[in-house]
Amino acid sequence: MILRELLDDDRISWDKLTQTYHHGCFMQSWVWANFRELDGYQTFRYGLFDELEQLIGGCIFYFYPQRSAANLVFAPAAPLLPPNLEIEGIRLLLNQAEKLSQDMSSGGAIALRIEPLLSAKPEWMNQDFVRSPADLMPSETLWIDLQKSESVLLAEMLPKGRYNIGLSQRHGVETVFTREDAAIPHFYDLFYETAQRQGFLSEPYGFFIKLCQNLFREGMAEIGFAKYNGKILATILLIYWGDRCTYLYGGRSESARQVMPVYALHWAAIQRAKQLGHRIYDFYGYSDEPTHAYYKFSRFKRQFGGKVFKNIGAHDYFFYDRLAYTIIRLLQ
Repeated sequence: MILRELLDDDRISWDKLTQTYHHGCFMQSWVWANFRELDGYQTFRYGLFDELEQLIGGCIFYFYPQRSAANLVFAPAAPLLPPNLEIEGIRLLLNQAEKLSQDMSSGGAIALRIEPLLSAKPEWMNQDFVRSPADLMPSETLWIDLQKSESVLLAEMLPKGRYNIGLSQRHGVETVFTREDAAIPHFYDLFYETAQRQGFLSEPYGFFIKLCQNLFREGMAEIGFAKYNGKILATILLIYWGDRCTYLYGGRSESARQVMPVYALHWAAIQRAKQLGHRIYDFYGYSDEPTHAYYKFSRFKRQFGGKVFKNIGAHDYFFYDRLAYTIIRLLQ
């Protein structure tokens, strides 16, 4: 097995691998890396190839240059390692990540932070990887199994969820999905309004412009709206990748809440993802813990049924020479 940098000609093979890999994710897609570059990140794309030069694994590393003595290289939803060759694969990738850490601007990086979407820590991570103080993605989420029929999905919802979907339908709430750039400001207005009302940190408008324009062109994302009497009351941003449709962002108006537009919108999104052939509707973030920031949103998500999926969260691998150098420099 060899490791080499992925070239533009490898894009199709890489994206196919990330879409079919059992824990693949849109954050390892080629276009997502392109989008993050527009947002100031450096990306480093490496593939693992077998003796027939077939792509069998790899990783896209991300680095955000900043004036800090403790920078990280990180890899959300990665690495992708070939079965039965995990230890050899991670050794090659760690060696490459350490080389990168020495060449990077802004003083280099002291550690690699990875976050494979696994439910148990695998042998190849062993004691060299330690639990990170912060995750790159939600370590707990709620999945709806889209392989089930719509009648079963409805039956498995909590009664309030099923009732509110029916209520929205009786009120005539309409839903629409689009990849038109003209939808972005309408999405952002509701998203920002919701962030201000609920007190969570919102991404800037420019972030969504870059995200949507890049992913729309690839057919990888859509914005959904719920309308009542011609007025947009709720919105969501969906990412399509591999077997998964991920609900990434959303917002709603305080107007006409009694017509339950958010329920109508998610149910329509679930139906649409199922029709498009996806296997999972991912609510992207969930917690039953009352003190957790996701708890309030999770109570709503739980109305749709589904199964909680927990992953091992982010883990750090320290480049000890770089770490020692950084500590010495800080002490001087």
